Amino acid sequence: MQEPKMSVYLDNNATTLVDPKVKELMDPYFCQMYGNPNSLHRFGTETHPAIKKALDDLYEGINAADEDDVIITSCATESNNWVIKGIYFDILRHGVKNHIITTDVEHPAVRATCAFLETLGVEVTYLPINDQGTISAEQVREAITEKTALVSVMWANNETGMIFPIEEIGEICRERGILFHTDAVQAIGKIPVDVQKAKVDLLSFSAHKFHGPKGVGALYIRKGVELTPLFHGGEHMSGRRSGTLNVAGIVGMGEAMRLAVQYLDFEKSNVRRLRDRLENALLELPDIFVVGSRENRVPNTVLISVKGVEGEAMLWDLNKAGIAASTGSACASEDLEANPVMIAIGADKELAHTAIRLSLSRFTTEAEIDYTIEVFKKSTERLRSISSSY
Repeated sequence: MQEPKMSVYLDNNATTLVDPKVKELMDPYFCQMYGNPNSLHRFGTETHPAIKKALDDLYEGINAADEDDVIITSCATESNNWVIKGIYFDILRHGVKNHIITTDVEHPAVRATCAFLETLGVEVTYLPINDQGTISAEQVREAITEKTALVSVMWANNETGMIFPIEEIGEICRERGILFHTDAVQAIGKIPVDVQKAKVDLLSFSAHKFHGPKGVGALYIRKGVELTPLFHGGEHMSGRRSGTLNVAGIVGMGEAMRLAVQYLDFEKSNVRRLRDRLENALLELPDIFVVGSRENRVPNTVLISVKGVEGEAMLWDLNKAGIAASTGSACASEDLEANPVMIAIGADKELAHTAIRLSLSRFTTEAEIDYTIEVFKKSTERLRSISSSY
């Protein structure tokens, strides 16, 4: 097979390149300063300044107050599970309040955990998204009952990049005395995230989504919010999350957060410019559909459907050309499920099987975008010429 002319990574909503500056800062904590931070000897205590600096950067990055907690976890999946299951043990299982509000398009870490709680008798409302791929704060207000204990709504969608009205929802929840959780995985590093302004009580994130290492994330917990631990067996992180701290990961996540905040203007200008250039070029093709307005979308994401072209077939062509992208649809036949986000916004079944997600980063180059446009257009022409539905 012929070698691709270029290697292009446009799947940054799945994971990102670890920034070389982050890796450099992490390196000493593998083979030099490798002590357990909970140990009392020098090997343990010498890690403390770096952990404190990283935590300071995490607090500052999301504007957490000193009195709040930012608890290190393994990833946002753990953080999301902790919130929903913790609320179950603290509130829902007692039966006075037994209702959660979330959306149809949350990450499986939220949806599947809510579905699990339904087997335990919890009532869950899954709010449908509109044709722009988002919800309104008014939908949340109307869904609240006297039994509602928790609202969990993502800050930005992983497939479409659409931004949800987090500040308005936070205001409603604070007025009604209801806990508000947001999965901010796809927001941090792309748009400003301010837990005070948004009035969120709990917020989840993962380092590997903003050029940090895999296997480390965090949960923000507002001062005064009680949450039964998901893990027991130690007094780590003030007793809130047992398990030996991943020092290198924490150091890397802190630096990645610092850099993510530093590069926000670059995301808004340069990354968005490249995204728009890619999107504009692809929209020159006939029968192309892009989900959501650019104004209410994170600056790096395009979810695009090409009529008559299966998403899997397009991914195959792009991959052969050295371009990494993704599709929310694992479908190669009518028997397999269409992209749930496309279905949710009202796309017909055929179009819902054609979604391709292209997600950029601050490391994406002009030449990579030019090459992607060229390959995508040629592939569209080729695949449509053999399509039975176009």
